[in-house]
Amino acid sequence: MNLKNRKVLVTGADGFIGSHLAEALSDGGSDVTAFVFYNSFNSWGWLDTLPKKKLDKIRVVAGDVRDYQSVASAAKGSDCIFHLAALIGIPFSYDAPGSYVETNIKGTLNVLQAARKHGTKRTVVTSTSEVYGTALYAPIDEKHPLQGQSPYSASKIGADKMAESFYRSFGVPVTTARPFNTYGPRQSARAIIPTVITQLMENKKEVRVGSVHPTRDFNYVSDICAGFIALAGCDEAVGKEVNIGSGQEISIGGLIEMIMELTGTDAAVVSEKGRKRPKQSEVERLLCDNTLIRDLTGWEPKVSLQAGLRKTIEWFKDKNNLKGYKAGLYNV
Repeated sequence: MNLKNRKVLVTGADGFIGSHLAEALSDGGSDVTAFVFYNSFNSWGWLDTLPKKKLDKIRVVAGDVRDYQSVASAAKGSDCIFHLAALIGIPFSYDAPGSYVETNIKGTLNVLQAARKHGTKRTVVTSTSEVYGTALYAPIDEKHPLQGQSPYSASKIGADKMAESFYRSFGVPVTTARPFNTYGPRQSARAIIPTVITQLMENKKEVRVGSVHPTRDFNYVSDICAGFIALAGCDEAVGKEVNIGSGQEISIGGLIEMIMELTGTDAAVVSEKGRKRPKQSEVERLLCDNTLIRDLTGWEPKVSLQAGLRKTIEWFKDKNNLKGYKAGLYNV
């Protein structure tokens, strides 16, 4: 499906990846409706930072993904739904697991029910590499076992299986996109890269983080958005779970060293117990096998880790972008 001039709904469009995806789709000629989380501040999240010319092209609807009527109303008439609305903070899932079930599983169910009701031509549900847990083998392909090593990852496994069931049971044309670690401008302070950059920007002599030995496959947000769009346009991807990742890995410690080199800073790295996951919950290694998405769509990553980090650092250098970032506090 070519999404140009098509009506497209993006849930979670107020968030990090969602705002970038809504922007990319609109720039590409799609008629975009952005579904954002209702709040009394009338905040549209990161969409509020888009230039007026861009924002004027996007229809914004406030609602709650946990409410079926809210979702079904927003989805009516859509040719394609990109479902990104979710609770994503792993540490907070230890404190409030029920909220993750309500948002991530029930929210996905509501989207799938709406897609079924309206006969939506394509739905892309957002998964996460966290569903794999610590790699039993690497690189990780889509046949890798799923392991619920945190309430967050367990809720996303539940959401993925709900999507699979709607494809198998009702023929809903759904694809599950499984991005590996994503970074870039607008990412929340709960993620490792903004955590490190914002501490260094405040001239901290110490960078306080959790575990530094795990490895991750980091991907610049524009590459992930391109992967989502490619999967939406691929008929052969319907009914499949598909990884989106670079196929490159780096340890958290190595990542911090790279950021310090790129920022021209030097700080002691302090691994705090309070920032670490419970021992059996820590995902030690994530490395993507992206063979399937390459074969299906021809997608490939275009932004190297160094180039993406430079872009991200430049964004964080603008103090106007740092409202709400509290570098001195641990944000779960």
